[in-house]
Amino acid sequence: MGRISVSCLFPASWHFSISPVGCPRILNTNLRQIVVVGILAAAVSLLYFSVIIIRHKYGRLSRDKKFHRYLARVTDIEATDTNNPHINYGIVVDCGSSGSRIFVYCWPRHNGNPHDLLDIRQMRDKNRKPVVMKIKPGISEFATSPEKVSDYISPLLSFAAEHVPRAKHKETPLYILCTAGMRILPESQQKAILEDLLTDVPIHFDFLFSSSHAEVISGKQEGVYAWIGINFVLGRFEHIEDEDEALVEVNIPGGESQAAIVRKRTAGILDMGGVSTQIAYEVPQSVSFASSQQEEVAKNLLAEFNLGCDVHRTEHVYRVYVATFLGFGGNAARQRYEDSIFANTMQKNRLLSKQTGLTSDTPYLDPCLPLDIQDEIQQNGQTLYLRGTGDFTLCRKTLQPFMNKTNETQTSLNGVYQPPVHFQNSEFYGFSEFYYCTEDVLRMGGDYNAAKFIKAAKDYCATKWSILRERFDQGLYASHADLHRLKYQCFKSAWMYEVFHRGFSFPVNYSNLKTALQVYDKEVQWTLGAILYRTRFLPLRDIQQENFRASHAHWRGVSFVYNHYLFSACFLVVLLSILLYLLRLRRIHRRVLWGSSAASLWMEEGLPPQKMAGAL
Repeated sequence: MGRISVSCLFPASWHFSISPVGCPRILNTNLRQIVVVGILAAAVSLLYFSVIIIRHKYGRLSRDKKFHRYLARVTDIEATDTNNPHINYGIVVDCGSSGSRIFVYCWPRHNGNPHDLLDIRQMRDKNRKPVVMKIKPGISEFATSPEKVSDYISPLLSFAAEHVPRAKHKETPLYILCTAGMRILPESQQKAILEDLLTDVPIHFDFLFSSSHAEVISGKQEGVYAWIGINFVLGRFEHIEDEDEALVEVNIPGGESQAAIVRKRTAGILDMGGVSTQIAYEVPQSVSFASSQQEEVAKNLLAEFNLGCDVHRTEHVYRVYVATFLGFGGNAARQRYEDSIFANTMQKNRLLSKQTGLTSDTPYLDPCLPLDIQDEIQQNGQTLYLRGTGDFTLCRKTLQPFMNKTNETQTSLNGVYQPPVHFQNSEFYGFSEFYYCTEDVLRMGGDYNAAKFIKAAKDYCATKWSILRERFDQGLYASHADLHRLKYQCFKSAWMYEVFHRGFSFPVNYSNLKTALQVYDKEVQWTLGAILYRTRFLPLRDIQQENFRASHAHWRGVSFVYNHYLFSACFLVVLLSILLYLLRLRRIHRRVLWGSSAASLWMEEGLPPQKMAGAL
């Protein structure tokens, strides 16, 4: 019966032998087979080990990316961690016509990838409220006393200084951007106000504030910033992650000779305020013009810019059309309409010797007011009495001349140039009056449907004013809807419809308009787009350092895996070498033992020992 003996290789005190009787079958196999099985088992273990590590390290990336924006929305309502040294801050002051507001934004350190934008969000205080403050009046009120402007704006900056960590003040950019109120001032007064800010603010505050950080921005700039802010919150500047995302083919401005790129489809915005209406959307394809005059006009309406931190990269180059139409806001349009019917009615009364509208018994019949409502227009000491007839269709027809459309191609309100919209592959968000008209009274905000909107508007206009008042008293309308909204809802519904479909030429069956007050439950200001655009080069200062850190961090992670591979491989090689060496020694030892026992046998027989062929 065979035995496995290892006595020849170790000291005598280690001598032992194992009999296969009662031992597992595996111990009866050849030693070479055991070695092979061991190597295979080690290789399988190594493979399993590597798969586990790689899955653990990288397996969650796609899942994390899918929920990245959702998690961002959740953490966006958390209080900003001001103790985190890696958080950066930025401040924007919106100096409007009626007042000034300050917004404080924050973002983590850039990841070093030039393809990604800064992850900017609004700073929130300990109570999770946005760090925002507003003061009145507007900065333009100091046109005749510019030396008081720095004192006027000081409370806003002090408010921001209390929230931004002191150690971060010197690296926190401050932008003071003035809009409508300042635009109407003479250039000399604008300059005096800005100079006072540039002189006094750095004396009292340590924020990063240079001469380019205080300016009067144009309506075009404001529109571009609003477009950037909306699309940033919607995640339209992120890389393509899901196959079912809406995409668009883009010809990069200035790179007509290059192949078109495919990226996420951005959203256009429609904003109808009280005084003006604005439209902004990306023009992905190169545009052609009907005339040289139209081309000159288009240059003032098309903005081409790069949101990325590297001017040589084109994935964040955008061509955006922005147009603002003064007098086309809801309240301004109603004023224009009333001025028109007042002038026309008075003229007809003089020419035809009529008394229309001069008394409440002979009122002017207004199709744009709810049925049977009484209203009046007062101008130059005269009063024109109105009574609503609630005829939505006639109201629309009456308002169409106020669009000031022309017969030229590719034009919109006032005959202004408008590049074509690819209606089958586009999406728009309607804010302010677009939302109020659809939601406050009609309760159908969100996805816009023209047929349903017309039906609801017709029903509302044709409803008697007394019934509308009863519904209002019962709280059936939105909480912030007031009697002014009820009174002019019929007019504004017709105006919104005509501006959208006739003015901007959107087809009646267009189904990709969403009316909204907020995006992801928060109001998006143009100041967010401003801070995104104006800080777009800041990541450059971190990219080299972050790339260095990232590469070393990656090497540490990779070396952790591959060092284990290397160690295991070396261990297996050494183990195999030892086993082969042991087998070789065992064979030599057997030959030596066999040779010595043969010599003893020859000596016992009295014969001379034979030379052994296998002796060494």
